[in-house]
Amino acid sequence: MFNEMSGKAPNRPIAGALNIIAASIMFAFMGALIKKASGSLNSGMVVFFRNSIALVLMLPALFRGRSVGSLKTGELGLHMVRSLSGLAAMYFYFYTLTKLPLAEAVLLSYTSPLFIPFVAYLWLNENVSKRLIAAMLIGFGGVVLIMKPGTGMFQPAAFFGLAAGAVASISMVSIRRMAATEPPFRIVFYYTLIATFASALPLPWTWITPDPELWLVLLGLGVFACLGQLFVTRGYTLAPSAQIGPFTYSTVLFAAILGFFFWNEKLDFFTLGGGGLILIAGILAARKG
Repeated sequence: MFNEMSGKAPNRPIAGALNIIAASIMFAFMGALIKKASGSLNSGMVVFFRNSIALVLMLPALFRGRSVGSLKTGELGLHMVRSLSGLAAMYFYFYTLTKLPLAEAVLLSYTSPLFIPFVAYLWLNENVSKRLIAAMLIGFGGVVLIMKPGTGMFQPAAFFGLAAGAVASISMVSIRRMAATEPPFRIVFYYTLIATFASALPLPWTWITPDPELWLVLLGLGVFACLGQLFVTRGYTLAPSAQIGPFTYSTVLFAAILGFFFWNEKLDFFTLGGGGLILIAGILAARKG
């Protein structure tokens, strides 16, 4: 899977894009379950359950066909950066889900592809072309429309969604940084392990025992989260982050369908227009040349 001898990460954009789309489906369902659970639990507890259940689900895979030695890594610092930035993005995103329609929250938190090229340039020295710069400007124009500043529909929670996208870009680029030596399972395992312990720290002050019917929702949340992380991690190890990042926007389509079906949520003109600009930005960013 990885060319560890040469230290070069693979470049398979089609396979990477398909993995990102699969992850997007998982994350759309995860977002719907988060929104459901957040009606009864605070965001901090939902973050903990999302991480801890995913960790429990990963343990059988670790001890069946994989040895504990497979977790040996020389990139612990990068795993910490990936995990803590991902966890911060998760807190921002989960809070946004409690305040905004599902698809709108996803749109704002999935602005990470707009930040990824700049983070990748500063960190990995990946080229940022004029087309990418134009795409980013168009994309941020779409973000302005979605946030609706100066209108009666503006909600401060939108800033948390945007913060989730910005911080998540660091997490995504760190995956690319580890792609040459770290297999997807190892990256996801360390992410889930570190995020579980970190999100458990506030529990003595925030714990609320879930109602019995919520446990099935939390279990499903963990399953979709685990599958989504595996798909997205594999995707970012297969191709450059700036090239496949825009495919994360497919989550918005699936989230809009779920939001309409379960909560009768409809996207307003500003969100539709902003989403269209972000889609155009994603297409421009994904094109070669």
